[in-house]
Amino acid sequence: MNRFSFSPLRRTVCAAALALALPAAHAWTDKPVRMVVPAPAGGTMDVVARIVAEQLAADIGQPVVVENKPGAGGAIAVQAMLAAPADGNTIMMTASNILTEIPHVMKTAFDPLKDVKPVTAIARASMVLIGAPNVPAKDLKGVIAWVKAHPGTVSFASYSAGTSSHYAGMILNQKAGLDMQHVPFAGSPPALVQVMGGQIPLMFDGMATARKMIEGGKVQAYGVASKKRSPHLPNLPTLAEQGYPDLDFSNWVGIIVATSVPSAVVQKINAAVDKTAAAPKVRDRLQGAGFDAGGDETAEQMAQSLRADFERNAAIVKAFDIKLNP
Repeated sequence: MNRFSFSPLRRTVCAAALALALPAAHAWTDKPVRMVVPAPAGGTMDVVARIVAEQLAADIGQPVVVENKPGAGGAIAVQAMLAAPADGNTIMMTASNILTEIPHVMKTAFDPLKDVKPVTAIARASMVLIGAPNVPAKDLKGVIAWVKAHPGTVSFASYSAGTSSHYAGMILNQKAGLDMQHVPFAGSPPALVQVMGGQIPLMFDGMATARKMIEGGKVQAYGVASKKRSPHLPNLPTLAEQGYPDLDFSNWVGIIVATSVPSAVVQKINAAVDKTAAAPKVRDRLQGAGFDAGGDETAEQMAQSLRADFERNAAIVKAFDIKLNP
């Protein structure tokens, strides 16, 4: 069975969307669509955005322009979306953690629980602890022993301060009794370059950007930071299996809009994007790019998970006194 197969309810909803898709899509807009992405080209969310945008453009008969706005943990992209006219022609492809992390470490002009509205989930993204090729450790136990043998000298990269890749490193520090030093970057790709080159030894990265590097031997993998093993690396144990259950940072990836966008327009966007996401070519490409199945959340479930993660991350930020610019 395709790992991107949908639940019976989801299939029913998709079937209804497919039946109404053509008129609904054209009723959505007769103008180009701007898809804002809070990551640089090649980053985890950019990969999803470009896969979806290509098919969505064909479905609605309008260009879908991917606009990368990385930095500030996603706040720049969210603010760009909110500043656009509330006509539904500007949407955002994001992972849920973008909305639940950065507002805790910097003053933003938006409230992620009030100013943005989830539209539809497309897939799930998990994180993985990776290491540079020159790190002598071959498993998590070895990593911990190696870091302890080099106090104060081992660093870990993140794709921005105040993000889950930062949180995960700090939690591992605390739970394993380590003192790794944090080095933030503006997105996953520039951080990965440093890890692959051996300049920075460790990083928590998204499976979608790290998987091919792991399979190609350009980085080492030590554990998946989610509740379940990833189907993409089924032999790699989770960090929970290895004694660190707090390292669980799996997120939905999907479309959001400003709450000021009228509900009728949101419904049309939902129908069009669901049709696109259900296309076999899109499902296969997402799976091939390293994303997991799990885009079955309703808009209400997406909003609930946002609130739960927001509250959890608030506690993490307080516990570690995390700041965007320490």
